[in-house]
Amino acid sequence: MEHWTEYSRFLIALFVILDPFAAVPIFLVLTKGYSSSERNRITNISAITVFIVLVVSALTGEALLKTMGTSLASFRVGGGIVLLMMALSMLRAQPDAVRSTPEEEAEAEDKHAIAVVPLAIPLMAGPGSISNVIIQMHRSDTEFHAALVILCIALVCLSIWIVFRMAGKIGKLLGQTGLNIINRLFGLILAAIAIEIMANGLKQLFPALGG
Repeated sequence: MEHWTEYSRFLIALFVILDPFAAVPIFLVLTKGYSSSERNRITNISAITVFIVLVVSALTGEALLKTMGTSLASFRVGGGIVLLMMALSMLRAQPDAVRSTPEEEAEAEDKHAIAVVPLAIPLMAGPGSISNVIIQMHRSDTEFHAALVILCIALVCLSIWIVFRMAGKIGKLLGQTGLNIINRLFGLILAAIAIEIMANGLKQLFPALGG
């Protein structure tokens, strides 16, 4: 089993990538006029959907990579680039087209399934988070590693549930400026994580880079 710091780092990284605070304004807009019970139901469905998507991705990632004929090293570099793009958008406090497009969000306003699209997919369980869990799952094949990765995913999904349940209060307390500050801070952390993932992938692809 990996050292506990590896899992704590993964936990923090996944929370930063999912960034439920960035989804608060979208959540409030899409659920405008909804009753408290309806918002709670959407919160429950969103958190559960994110958990299922990420766990399935983590467990089937290896088979998917083999099917596509892609190495883990290449996936690390590609995943790192996706995360870096997300980080740059967060640093500029701009909507992230990697997560979802304006067209997807506008279309979702006319649907009852906003809990799944776009809140859960692709706003949070998108390319960045899926790449991250697949990479983490392949960091070790020791006993209990998979269980601990799934536990980390569950804890982050619990945090999503808490943030969405308190979305109204968070929106009023922080305001758009406060949310932008948090997103920029998360963007800086995510940029560092993305560079590290890409560096590890490049070292695997080109061993000479590792000295």
